[in-house]
Amino acid sequence: MADHQEQCTFAAADSFLSTAGSSYFFYPFLVVLSLAGWCMMNSAIQRFASVKKWAKIGYAGLFGKVSKESTKHGGDLVASVLKSHGVPYVFCLSGGHISPILTSCEKLGIRIVDTRHEVNAVFAADAVSRLSGKIGVAAVTAGPGVTNAVTAMKNAQMAQSPVLLIGGSAATALKGRGALQDIDQLSLFSTICKASYSVSRMQDIIPTLRQALQAAQSGTPGPVFVEFPLDILYPFKVVSETFVKPDATKKARSIAAKAEQYFSNVYLNGIFAQPAEEQDVSPLPVTRPTVSDADISTVAELVMKSKKPMVLVGSQCTLAPNPVGAVRSALEAMRIPSSLSGMARGLLGRHGDFQIRQNRKEAIKDSDMIILCGAVPDFRLNYGRDFRRGKTIVSINRDKALASLNSGLFWKPTLVAEGDPADFLLRLQKKLGQSGFAVDEEWVKTAQNRNKTAEDKNKLRGEEPTDVHLNPIKLLHELEESMDDNSIMVADGGDFVATAAYVTRPRGPLMWLDPGPFGTLGVGGGFALGAKLVRPDADIWLIWGDGSAGYSLMEFDSFQRHKTPVIALVGNDACWSQIHRDQVEILGSGISCMLEYSDYDKAVTAFGARGIKLTRKDQVGLKDAFKDAIKSSRQGQSVLINALIGKTDFRKGSISV
Repeated sequence: MADHQEQCTFAAADSFLSTAGSSYFFYPFLVVLSLAGWCMMNSAIQRFASVKKWAKIGYAGLFGKVSKESTKHGGDLVASVLKSHGVPYVFCLSGGHISPILTSCEKLGIRIVDTRHEVNAVFAADAVSRLSGKIGVAAVTAGPGVTNAVTAMKNAQMAQSPVLLIGGSAATALKGRGALQDIDQLSLFSTICKASYSVSRMQDIIPTLRQALQAAQSGTPGPVFVEFPLDILYPFKVVSETFVKPDATKKARSIAAKAEQYFSNVYLNGIFAQPAEEQDVSPLPVTRPTVSDADISTVAELVMKSKKPMVLVGSQCTLAPNPVGAVRSALEAMRIPSSLSGMARGLLGRHGDFQIRQNRKEAIKDSDMIILCGAVPDFRLNYGRDFRRGKTIVSINRDKALASLNSGLFWKPTLVAEGDPADFLLRLQKKLGQSGFAVDEEWVKTAQNRNKTAEDKNKLRGEEPTDVHLNPIKLLHELEESMDDNSIMVADGGDFVATAAYVTRPRGPLMWLDPGPFGTLGVGGGFALGAKLVRPDADIWLIWGDGSAGYSLMEFDSFQRHKTPVIALVGNDACWSQIHRDQVEILGSGISCMLEYSDYDKAVTAFGARGIKLTRKDQVGLKDAFKDAIKSSRQGQSVLINALIGKTDFRKGSISV
């Protein structure tokens, strides 16, 4: 099997020392182990893994069966596994290390979607995962291709998105010998991925990929990385001509030369040796934790006793396998006032009348019971500080550590359970329905009144003139009234996008995409590409700050080439405003925060897209401009709207760190 990236160095050492310490015979060795052996443990484990790998290759090379005339190669095996798992797309940036994988996927009908930067390939795969419920897959070439993908993989980890990253690598025999783009890639992902693998034999490709795909989707979902040395991806003949020249063994005269050729042949036979029997490519079962029936009953009893319960709904409630429509129905049946965050935004539609859209902090203060369903008490919930003692607090999360984050320090949970929050909501609603639960409608009206008061105030602020250009609040209100019900919003930015989160309303479940808790700028191009592929019938609105637009503006080339038209709205205030506001107020300088009112609308025309510029003189016709952009997008042309905006104090006091 493949070499799995080891995570247990210190645990193994600690276990050994504990055992040794219990025996008088081993006591003298403790000092030596603590001073020398401890720091060598990781190296020893790595050497053992290397010896194990080469032993497998050597054994297969001596005794395995090899079909030297076969044109089948490792890329074919990778593609067969992806196809059997229902993978519709592989996002990539071209590279020789991964060419066999891409061409094989193409033959099997898996769509290859190449981007202009590897990070955007992974972002696109992440978007596919979130919107489709299927694992997203990206493939990048060795070295710089892999390092370029690191940020997106970390973002996927924080957002709990199941993503498979396939990375090329130098040939196994040439690793550590100065080969092109050869680095220790597994170490890069040791703290980022749920699991990382390096495959050294063709017969390990299928079982390793199946294991990786299972790991990504089980428990708390997350990214996995699998690297494939190029010598197991290309056909035998191509590789043999690289490592063993024709008739080289016959021409070799010295013992050293003959030995080199002999071991090269054993090596080749070892990596190409066929498995003893045909390998299964079907998916392995995916597991997920579920809340016990006893805990469901306990929570139901607590809800029945409460007067003002509320639910904090997080992204985990949108994860497969439970349909988001069923989760929505469960929430609507209970009518417990609910605050939606992350991918759960839009879960109750545009007009959910018991949704807490505004003043969540006040609702938390007034409630007597809070149910966290996949929501995490981190910086987004003030680390749990607002969960004052005396409240009933229930936290459900696939990751128990996240469910109880900061508990005991800032808040005290009544019940913490490891389980799928979506499944929990479905079962809780059924239990409450059987018990005749009905929420206090006065409590629901409180949330409705708070929403209306805040939103009316926001609308009035949109009418206030700015020093220059358009009022961003007014611009976003006009967008809100112009978007079709079949619209997906991709949020990528700071101040402008955060304002949009208050003003606009996602149209339904899985119709809002933002980076997640990592707060990564630059997700926009990749997210929009993935979203349009999954939902070709939808209008894709990419809401960009002018700063974040710079990260993936080049992907307008990808939108045009792959016929995936999107609409980008750039809130252009020529500034990194979210940083600038606090930096100037606290430190007295706006250094590094200023940009220009650049012509982003002109830049995209180079790729065949359409550009529209909006200034103050266009404020009367904003809706017409949006409708015009929608029309162009539906006709197959991507559009960028460069909206020049002024500054407001709408988000004064918001955090930027």
